[in-house]
Amino acid sequence: MGDVLTSLILFWGLMLLTYFLMQNGLSIFNDVTKSMSHFMLEKALGPGIDLVEGRDGSASKAWFIQGMLWLIAASTLAFEGLWLKQDPTALHSLSAWGYDPTASSLIYASTYAALYGGIGMLLIGSSLHIMPRLAGTELASERNATLVSFLWTLSVLILVVAAHDSEILGVNIFLIGTGMHALGFIAIVINLLLTISDRQRALPVPGWLIIMGMLADPISTAATIITGSIQTGAGQWLLAHMVGGTFFFATAAGVALYVSSSASGNPLWSRSLGAATLVGALATINPVGDSNGMMAADMLGVTFEQLQPSSQDSIVMAFLMALAIIPIMALAANVMMTLRGGDAFIENSDSAGISELNLGASMLLPLAVASLFVQSDALSAAPELSGMAPTLLLMGIWLVLVPISLGAALHLFPKVTGRNLLSRNRARWAYWMMGGGAFVGLSVTIMSDLIDMSLIEAAVEDSSTLSADVQAVGAILFYGVAVGAIMHSLNAVSGLFRGARANVDRATSSSITMEEYSLVSPTSVRKILAGGANLDTTVVPVGESEDAGSATEL
Repeated sequence: MGDVLTSLILFWGLMLLTYFLMQNGLSIFNDVTKSMSHFMLEKALGPGIDLVEGRDGSASKAWFIQGMLWLIAASTLAFEGLWLKQDPTALHSLSAWGYDPTASSLIYASTYAALYGGIGMLLIGSSLHIMPRLAGTELASERNATLVSFLWTLSVLILVVAAHDSEILGVNIFLIGTGMHALGFIAIVINLLLTISDRQRALPVPGWLIIMGMLADPISTAATIITGSIQTGAGQWLLAHMVGGTFFFATAAGVALYVSSSASGNPLWSRSLGAATLVGALATINPVGDSNGMMAADMLGVTFEQLQPSSQDSIVMAFLMALAIIPIMALAANVMMTLRGGDAFIENSDSAGISELNLGASMLLPLAVASLFVQSDALSAAPELSGMAPTLLLMGIWLVLVPISLGAALHLFPKVTGRNLLSRNRARWAYWMMGGGAFVGLSVTIMSDLIDMSLIEAAVEDSSTLSADVQAVGAILFYGVAVGAIMHSLNAVSGLFRGARANVDRATSSSITMEEYSLVSPTSVRKILAGGANLDTTVVPVGESEDAGSATEL
């Protein structure tokens, strides 16, 4: 049995065990475990916990603001890396200060800043708001979650520095950043587990996607370490794609499904597709990602190995990647049909976040299919499409994960902070800058990669200026992403102080839960049942009031 299949079997077994424990608890140890976990979250931190506030929504607000700020850093580093690909000496003057980055180091650092800084913090911030609502309870510890956000930011900063230079004074900086990241991640997982342990109703599919996506990150890491496959190139590649398919994809899927229903006022288009997304995200290998496992190897402090899988591992990897198209297609269809179920783009055309969510869902399937071809080619003895992998990874980040996570944060921002964004017009311009810059800029960059690949295949010794010129155009267009990130961040930060007050106590228009169905427009019984309702579900017209009626003004 190959290393990949062994690691996957162990991972699936641990996930099933985790699900069983979440459903049935630890018997007589339940109260002891919960008490100790509550103590670890608050009392064990001593006076440090008093540095932050514990009001409802304070944790999500801290994660949202820091995540948006990290998008600025990530887009700036990515732009600089794309520019240095055609002009390696553009930042040569910084070498006088001891900073001499290369195109690869800048893009590598931007990947950490985007994945763990921007996307990770926005998804966790959304999850901290969504999970208590789905569970019908309150977050276990707002203060701990707020405090952990600063630890998470510090860990991302260290990882970004390590991406430039992994060793400083003989110390592996990656291990320090990974240790701090793991500590913050465990605190968030414990917080969410304590929250759903007090749930007052059955947890809907979006909630399971979020919590299982969170838990699968450490479990997949443990599975590859226990089997020893982390020392091989195939194991490192597998871990990178397992984390990408669980923490990033599954968590983003849960957030996207909740927000698509909440933002549009429509029920989920299909519970079956939601369940297919949950099972598929855990049972398959997501093809979106880099063609090697360098990030996994660096963060765990092991020697990076090239991807050279055995024939059995290649078959398993290729089959599970092809199978992953099913949950990806299910998520894209579910989100887009939920958004369009009640003419959301006509009724809520100015609602912040819907456009970003629609962009991420629209680009998910085509990028997954393109990544499937590139990743399948990487499994061969002589890969020919590896030159496109870094750019496809950037497209997956900036055209799928960033729009979904940012769109969710923008939609939930008024409910979390109690204030709207400062300007809807600025949010609209920022969307076009980020979406247009990422799509057009990275598409042009793909053209430059294709030119380089053609020259290498033709064994042309003289470098072509055409590739450099095309790369320069792509970098210039991608600069719009940095401008859009700055506009979004300023819009959110300014909204905290000068934004119009939001009516946070109004009835939500989401129809995720089965106990109540929020009826926002005339609909059919078939549509209500498709949203998860049953014969005991209460149909609640949104906006109803107990106040005495009055004459209608004409």
